[in-house]
Amino acid sequence: MKFLSAKKIKDTECLENIVADYQNGKLKKDDIVTFKAFIFNLRIKANFSFVLVRNQKRIFQCFFSPSDCPFDLTTLLEESSVKITGKIVPDSPCKINPGFEIAITNIEVLSMPPEQPYAIYKSIEQLNWQDDMVFNDRQLTLRQPYYRSIIKIASGVLRGFRDFMISEGFTEFIPPKIVQAGAEGGADMFEIDYFEKKAYLTQSPQMYKQAMVGIFSKVFCVSPVFRAEKHSTSRHINEFEGLDLEMGFIDSMDDLMALQTRMMAFIFDFLNKEYAFELGELKVTLPKIEKIPQVKFSEIKEIIAKEYNRPYRDEFDLEPEEEKLIGKYFIEKYDSPFVFITHYPSEKRPFYTMDCPKNPNTTLSFDLLLNGAEITTGGQRIHDYNAQITKMKAREMNPEHFADYLAMHKFGLPPHGGLGIGLERFVMKILNLQNIKYATCFPRDRDRLTP
Repeated sequence: MKFLSAKKIKDTECLENIVADYQNGKLKKDDIVTFKAFIFNLRIKANFSFVLVRNQKRIFQCFFSPSDCPFDLTTLLEESSVKITGKIVPDSPCKINPGFEIAITNIEVLSMPPEQPYAIYKSIEQLNWQDDMVFNDRQLTLRQPYYRSIIKIASGVLRGFRDFMISEGFTEFIPPKIVQAGAEGGADMFEIDYFEKKAYLTQSPQMYKQAMVGIFSKVFCVSPVFRAEKHSTSRHINEFEGLDLEMGFIDSMDDLMALQTRMMAFIFDFLNKEYAFELGELKVTLPKIEKIPQVKFSEIKEIIAKEYNRPYRDEFDLEPEEEKLIGKYFIEKYDSPFVFITHYPSEKRPFYTMDCPKNPNTTLSFDLLLNGAEITTGGQRIHDYNAQITKMKAREMNPEHFADYLAMHKFGLPPHGGLGIGLERFVMKILNLQNIKYATCFPRDRDRLTP
């Protein structure tokens, strides 16, 4: 009988471990190493060649000489999986390497594509791929360093969000993805057949977040959100990852905005520290966040109309062009890529949002804008059962249709509030991407269901 040990064994055939061992002095000149990787690019010359490989993090250049390695490079295709053995050669002049090259002495092919895939080793400027090609062949195009770095940053945001929430005493939970009704009404939802019953893909974990406040007080979740909106823009997709939180025993929505200010500072610092390699690949510098300004909805509408000689049109919401101008204004005036817009009109906020006692036509709610686009919506919720019933009836909603939602109010809820962040929109704005679809591995929009 064989038993497998739970003890982690160092992977000696991992290129990253070889780099680390060289940098800390465990590996030196002429030491022999073996590692596994993908062939990224072959630069074959008459008497010597360069073999560029890629692993989970970097592109690394190896030196190949026919006199040192009896292998016919012309038979090898890019994107092949290989095991390479070679000798450490320090002081490499190669700019992409961390101070050394590997002179190849043996190549073992582990797998090879049936034909040569199209090149991914060039820069995105050289490749000049059209969007359809980028998304249709996502299995390959994501291997290109620029696009791969975007996904790595998205992964970093998820890590940073989770680490921050746990450090603040929040408990993570998993909300259902299949629901009987929508948290924000039945429109724009994907209907599915659920054992001969009508069901929907969730458009928000809102009800479940509020219910969990009565259990843990401070909760968060990371889960997919589905919106059946028939839009076709560079800032919308029909399935995105929601970073949601809900916090009980708050004094006001200021507690939520203060929490998110700390969160943004934490995530930016975390990315700068742990993902400097990818940020460098993307040529992005993230600023240090110390504070975020806030302004009321009605005030910023007037400021933008006056500052940019723009007509004051939609009195209930911000138009995309207004958001861009708000971003421009706060960068120029306050050197801040962020701004909280507060006290949105009640008419444009969901039924569970608490109205402002001083002005019931507005709400205790906010959006956080980053570089001219909304990335967060949040606010204080109605926690009193009778107050929630009253607002529902004022909106001509039937409370009987919301029995599950109202149950938590019947059982008692503390003053609470929360917010939701769209991961892909957030990544899009911190990296200055032109299309949100680049911020997700396999985007879904009204025209795209594959790959």
